[in-house]
Amino acid sequence: MKRGKKYEKLVKDLDKSKTYSLKEGIEKVKQLSYSKFTGSLELHADIKIPKDKDPKSIKGTLSLPHSDGSANTKIAVFTKDKQEEAKKAGADFFDFDKLVKDVKAGNIEFDVAIATPSVMSEIAILGKELGPRGLMPNPKLGTVTEDIATVVAEYKKGKQTFSCDGSGVIHMKIGRLDMETDELVENVHEAVRAIEVAVERSYEQAINKLHLAPTMGHSVKINYTRE
Repeated sequence: MKRGKKYEKLVKDLDKSKTYSLKEGIEKVKQLSYSKFTGSLELHADIKIPKDKDPKSIKGTLSLPHSDGSANTKIAVFTKDKQEEAKKAGADFFDFDKLVKDVKAGNIEFDVAIATPSVMSEIAILGKELGPRGLMPNPKLGTVTEDIATVVAEYKKGKQTFSCDGSGVIHMKIGRLDMETDELVENVHEAVRAIEVAVERSYEQAINKLHLAPTMGHSVKINYTRE
């Protein structure tokens, strides 16, 4: 694929085989970003998939210690008896019958789906539409709950879900590139901890390779330590 002049100029003298410390890598990614807008810091983790697991079954949640303030997550709550609570909490979609009808029709305009336990048997029919998008409410991710207000608030503040793709890689947004480097370092540490929980193994046993990249620009390989 042919790259633009800005990209070629930035990577002209880049040693693509070099491995960076976490802090050095973040600073390098800031230099390699060439978007006209303020880009994001993205983390890409190549996972050591356990033999007994499907890569796509590896899922988790992440709440960053330092938010970039840009969360605009659209939330749907599937519930019959707590629609008013969902509305007050800030959910964007909470009319149960309309939600089910819209999802069946392929009209899915939300980023996160939350459900109360009492309706899970009724929305099981939506698995074909929600499953492939990673939107099916899941008790392991905390998106099947009676505490609608708390969970909606967490996602509105920037909590995110993540999953492993079919090739065994987890992709995450870690923050904006105009944030302080030390804040981004702490965000990466929290992301790694979340991956360890999802894989149920320590970093060395869970991750083959770790890369950081800007929204637009070349990635760098990280020699990760918690120091």
